[in-house]
Amino acid sequence: MSTARDLLMTAMDVPPSRPVESGVLSLALAGAELVDLLAAGTATLDDDGAIVPGPPADTADPLLKQAAASLRTDEPYEPVADWLWRRGRDLAPAYAQAFTDEGRIARKRRLLPSRTGAPALVDSPERQAAAARWASGEPVLATLAAAVGIRDKAAGDTPDPATRTVLIAVDDATVELVAARERRDIEQAAFDNLWRGF
Repeated sequence: MSTARDLLMTAMDVPPSRPVESGVLSLALAGAELVDLLAAGTATLDDDGAIVPGPPADTADPLLKQAAASLRTDEPYEPVADWLWRRGRDLAPAYAQAFTDEGRIARKRRLLPSRTGAPALVDSPERQAAAARWASGEPVLATLAAAVGIRDKAAGDTPDPATRTVLIAVDDATVELVAARERRDIEQAAFDNLWRGF
């Protein structure tokens, strides 16, 4: 399993400390993909923090293959933050659809009634592996989970500087997205109040 798949399974299984927004989750999933591409040697980071593509991805995961294929192959290479925003666009729904297509999400008729009505994962070795990774407090998964609100604080530092760079970029991007949405909501509320006065 990939880090992105482990993150989505964790997001579906673990009660979050705050509501998990699709856009924030999408950014974190893009970061998780990049972490795996770096670990596989399919990409590296240059001294400026730009993503340098390497050999083709050797993975059976179609979404991770798409991530590798989306890397810019010409200079100037893309900074991590720019790639997160580009690759992360609508990535959470893409992973959710992949889980549905693969039969990883239980059909509604087989679900027990729940308070949230949210889809549930079927039990599988992959789900158990993701749960074990979560329970172990593995720093990459824990830090990504903190960025999307599944836990309150990030784990300790990761030893790999490139991975650390990606995780910092994910945190910065998710904070920026949440702040932009809060500003938009405040502006919309002010506009609505103005029109109520007429």
